[in-house]
Amino acid sequence: MSTVHWTESHTSRSARWHSESDIPPHDRVVVADDRTKADTAYRLACEGTALLWRGDFHNARRLLQAMGRRIDRKPVRTGDDPTEAFHLQRRARGHRARVLGRLLVLLEADHSLDLRRAPDVRRACTEAYGAAHEPSVISLPELLGVIGAHEWRKKGVEIPALDARVHPHYGVFSPIRGEYVDLVADAPLPASMEDRAADRTAFDLGTGTGVLAALLARRGVDRVVATDINPRALECARENAHRLDLSERVEVVGPTLFPEGRADLIVCNPPWLPARPTSALERGVYDPDGDMLRGFLDGLTAHLEPGGEGWLILSDLAEHLGLRTREELLTAIEAAGLRVVDRTDTRPRHSRAKDTTDPLHTARAAEVTSLWRLTRV
Repeated sequence: MSTVHWTESHTSRSARWHSESDIPPHDRVVVADDRTKADTAYRLACEGTALLWRGDFHNARRLLQAMGRRIDRKPVRTGDDPTEAFHLQRRARGHRARVLGRLLVLLEADHSLDLRRAPDVRRACTEAYGAAHEPSVISLPELLGVIGAHEWRKKGVEIPALDARVHPHYGVFSPIRGEYVDLVADAPLPASMEDRAADRTAFDLGTGTGVLAALLARRGVDRVVATDINPRALECARENAHRLDLSERVEVVGPTLFPEGRADLIVCNPPWLPARPTSALERGVYDPDGDMLRGFLDGLTAHLEPGGEGWLILSDLAEHLGLRTREELLTAIEAAGLRVVDRTDTRPRHSRAKDTTDPLHTARAAEVTSLWRLTRV
């Protein structure tokens, strides 16, 4: 068990260390409170010293914002091409996260915060971390992310194609970009499904919230098997299937990529960028070395029923950023013994595609999300 040590009121103390980003416990920890100046906190954090906050909760949030402003004073170089711009931005975001992540808080044994004007975070932390058994130290940015995820989970995300809401859990990618859901809603089902009135089966690989599995069930697929390697996603997908009264038609299994057996339709919306995630939340966006994409393509022929189709939902943002070429994608499809039956494209509707201040604006403005219909050769 990783432990954080600090001295408070001339007494040596320690608590379990927890980080969703797998950051190791900090070697140097000092106590900070309402008397701590932002310049001092920023200097210490940049030097590698963590600060355990023991003052007013809202002042801690203000200190975090002040530290962020000091980081942002140093402009990030834009780079000479989209690939360099992407890596420079990732590096800058990583530095920002490391510095701000050195502002820490102590959760008591019941996940409560013993700070003035602190909100009740017990339920949010229990949803994210499970039942509490002992005090633990986490970063304030992580705690704020847990609180935000709790609000998303309560409120849910409206999915027009379902005429319902899905409720994402902490650490599970939220389906706020609706264009990929609409692609699945509008694509014609494989002929092998249309020709049968029953026993139609689909797999939804990397299901996340279970939104695509639910959509396929609503489209009349008799049995949908949803998989994920993330235990939080498995729990989330099961809960959403239950909320939507689809538990009898949507089976959630894992952790795995492919379930056993074959299906008429296998759908996969892998993370779109072949890069290493730096947190639990980034795992829905970044696919190291494109492992999940290749795993999906290489496993399709062994799991498709005769006449069945694999649907790959993929953005070409990686191509515009120079992280993957179209030729590499087509070569991987061919090498897996697959051919492209059809492709449907759509443009992103999110605000970042129109944000000209974004260093990656050129790539985002050119982005196209596609549904590739694949069959065995």
